[in-house]
Amino acid sequence: MRQNSLSAGFLYPGFSAEDDYPAIERALGGVSLPVVHTLMREDAHRVDALLDIGGADVLGDGARTLRGTGVQAAVWACTSGSFVFGWDGAAQQVAGVAEAAGVPASSTSFAFVHAARALGLSRVAVAATYPADVAERFVAFLGHAGIEVVALSCRGIVTAAEVGTLGRDEVLAFVAANDHPDAEAVLVPDTALHTVSWLDELEARVGKPVLTANQVSVWEGLRLAAGPAGLAPRTGLGTLFAAPAPVPGPAATPDDERGSRTPQL
Repeated sequence: MRQNSLSAGFLYPGFSAEDDYPAIERALGGVSLPVVHTLMREDAHRVDALLDIGGADVLGDGARTLRGTGVQAAVWACTSGSFVFGWDGAAQQVAGVAEAAGVPASSTSFAFVHAARALGLSRVAVAATYPADVAERFVAFLGHAGIEVVALSCRGIVTAAEVGTLGRDEVLAFVAANDHPDAEAVLVPDTALHTVSWLDELEARVGKPVLTANQVSVWEGLRLAAGPAGLAPRTGLGTLFAAPAPVPGPAATPDDERGSRTPQL
């Protein structure tokens, strides 16, 4: 695989930690990670506002803009604005992005599931910046995929703008404080939170994999863009990027055991 051939595009709501994307682009080298900012009528980690942020009209406009950039994959880079729709709603959301962008698509919520599976994780701790009622929907989303959350912490921050102001020391302390001895990894689900410059530090602090929203979003986009060639392991961006990525395919869920299939993601 020639990594310099890969281009994945991201639909990002508003402005908060979008500079994580050029940072990870520089760290990887030879990849293109364009970001299209989507409409955020209200900056609030509140269910009604999140349903609006992830609405089909908003994402359709952004995806059509991405279509003109020549990307090979598209990711709705918003965890809360995807899992808040539930598993089936998030799958429909991704299907709409794929249709409008004309390329394979996914979202940050599905990226967390695929990343956890790639690392063989089944029990995790979640360090969420959200209010509790929103964070609990992420727990339910993971549970649908058979991933057990052994500990959930909620910082209760309402706006993405405030989350984006948290610096290195605060992020390291927040993640470390909310690890759990039974967790195989810590998941940090907010693309408004800066993390990609400190991924190795985060893992060194807790002594286990740490999956963060912007990290898994980029990994998912490049995984889809790479196709059957697979994604080459890279150092400096946590355990997730250091492990070979599986080729894209249907997302297996507990429903599969009963013979049904989820949409291709």
